Parts: sequence; C-alpha cells; structure tokens
Amino acid sequence: MTDQKRYIAHLDLDCFYVSVERIKNPALIGKPVVVGGSPQGRGVVASASYEARAFGVRSAMPAAQALRLCPTLIIVRGDYRSYTGYSNRLYKRMLDFAPVVERASIDEMYMDFTGCESLYEDDLPHFMHTLKRLVWDEFKLPCTIALASNKILAKIAAGTVKPNGLCVVPHGEEKQFLAPLPVESIPGVGKVSEARLKQHGFRTISDLQNSSQEKMEHLLGAHGVWFFRVANGEGSTTVHTSHRRKSISHEETFARNIKDRAELEKVLYGIVQEVSSTVREKKCKACTITLKIRYSDFTTVMRARTIAPSNDDPVIFHVVRELLLKNYTGRLPLRLLGVKLSSLVDERQQELDLFVDPRRSEVLKAVDKLRKKFGDDVIQVGST
Repeated sequence: MTDQKRYIAHLDLDCFYVSVERIKNPALIGKPVVVGGSPQGRGVVASASYEARAFGVRSAMPAAQALRLCPTLIIVRGDYRSYTGYSNRLYKRMLDFAPVVERASIDEMYMDFTGCESLYEDDLPHFMHTLKRLVWDEFKLPCTIALASNKILAKIAAGTVKPNGLCVVPHGEEKQFLAPLPVESIPGVGKVSEARLKQHGFRTISDLQNSSQEKMEHLLGAHGVWFFRVANGEGSTTVHTSHRRKSISHEETFARNIKDRAELEKVLYGIVQEVSSTVREKKCKACTITLKIRYSDFTTVMRARTIAPSNDDPVIFHVVRELLLKNYTGRLPLRLLGVKLSSLVDERQQELDLFVDPRRSEVLKAVDKLRKKFGDDVIQVGST
C-alpha cells in the first residue's frame, strides 16, 4: 500500500468572490471589478478580477488606492453568505467524484483520487478536464485544477497555470517540473525568506535542489528544511475528510472613528447578528464569546466570557454589550469592533436539554431564512 501512487488534485476557484458577483450580474463580465469596502472609508479589496489586476490592483489593497490605479474600477460590496452557499454546494458535488475531499478555504479544496483510477478509465488527467468543465457547466465558476503526487505540489502546479488552467505533474517528474520555478513559488516563502534566499544565490527551485538540507537548515532553520523538501518534490498526501471550524468571527472597521456608545452598540448588534446567523447555519452553539475593540491609535483590546452554549442573538449581544461597557474607556474613539464565537458544540446535542425551548430555535431558523431571501435588514431579533 505504501508503494501505491498517490493522486491528489487541487481545485482553486479563480477570483471566487468576483466570479459569484458576475453570476448575479453578468454586466460585470470582462470589466475591472473588485469585491471590497468603500473607497471613501477604510475599505480594502477582498477579491480582484484579472482585468483589475492588470492595473496593479491586488487583494488586501485599500479600496481608495485601487480606485486611483484603475479609475474605471467597479467596486461591489461582498455578499459572504452567497459565497459560502456556492462553496458548500460545490464541495458536496465534488464528493460525488472523489472519496475524500478537504476544504482548504472557501475557494480551495483538495481531492484524493488515489485508488480511483479504474473508475475513470485509468486516465485521471483526462478526467481533470471533465471535472473542470463540470464546475463551469453546473456552477458557472471558472477554476484551476492541478493533479500531482502530493498536496503541496498540486497547489504549486495550480499556481503556474492560473487562471482557468489545468496542470498534471506526472509521477517521477516532480523535481523536473519544480526546477525552473522561482523560489517564491513555494507556499511559505514570504518577502523576508525570499530576500534571504536570493541574497545567498537561491533564485530558482533548482538552486534549492542543488543545495543540501543541512545548508538550508543553517540558513533558515526549520523553514529551510521545509523549503528543501518541497523543492525535491516531497509533501503531505493526507487529505482530511472533514474540518470543523473552531471559531466564527466577524469584525467591522469603521469609515470614521466612533465614540458615541449608542452608535457603537448599534454596530455591535449588527456584528452579533452576522456571527450568530453563521453559527446557526453550521448547526452549532458557542460557549465562548470574545469582544475585540480597537482604538483610533490602533491599541487593541480583547475580552472573552464563557456562557452556556447559545446561538441566540440577544443572549450573545447581552454578553458583548457588557464586555463593551466594562472595557471601553472612552478615552479615544474606536476604529474597529469585532465578535468571535468559539468553543463550538453541536446544537443537536444541546436540543436534548430539557430547558431549551424548541420554539425559540424555530423562530431563529425562520429569521435566518428571511434574511437570506430578502437581506439582513428585513427583520431584526430583539436585542434584549
């Protein structure tokens, strides 16, 4: 079994947020588009189309800077519930083709096809073309797919053919495929590591292959060992069947600093609605609630409290409101508020509790359905 060839595919949705927005509004197709916050405030770019990237626009860039680089840029506010919905549906569909699928992020997943060769006429490379076409035909989402002998190699390979590409790295040709790529192609090689590597003459992965593990460890410690092994085609072949989120959080950076407590509480309740709804969607309840506040001078304070498991907006808001009143000094206005729900438990276990009112759970589910259909502002759950 240890000698069995491994077949790991990496599927990466191209400009995922923008792609979903283009499904909703085809007039955006072919135009420079970003999903992000307002350029009048402190909004940042969450996703940029390749038309926008041609102007130098990148993710995490301030929206105002992006607009200066591309005056014709179209900025769309994110609809993260919609993105999650598309991601969930695609994940479930991929389970029809691979026995093990791992979600690496909302727009990336790994699929283990090891042992499935006969199911696809012993031609997995051809099936990758079929799979890529299926994602477009059924979901209208452009994607890049790479097939290789391990996860990290598949991810690197996908990066060489984005967007809307397909790459297969044959077994035994891993080092040959990697050799000409720049060292920064290896995930984890950031600007500092890249500069240090190039300072010592390492510019391509071939340069790493011709070095030694001992030299790389001396240069970059444990990271150097990792880079050396990846350069030589090594990587994990373990695709995890499931992954439960340990926490769910949401934060909001204000367009202008806020000091008024009533206004802060209003913003805070909106954040609570967002995270509570997401937790309910995951069929979970939270035992730990954390409030994050950031002052205008960037001083950040985080305070947490443990409660009986809950996903009820008013219950969670009551806790974070108390944390805000207790910990916000008012010495400076705030630029950010955030709420994190963690220590998540399965709500179905909690429903066995005799003190849980099942009617309340049904009310909250109905509220979530209305919000998904008509928007977050259509209905509010009382905050007290």
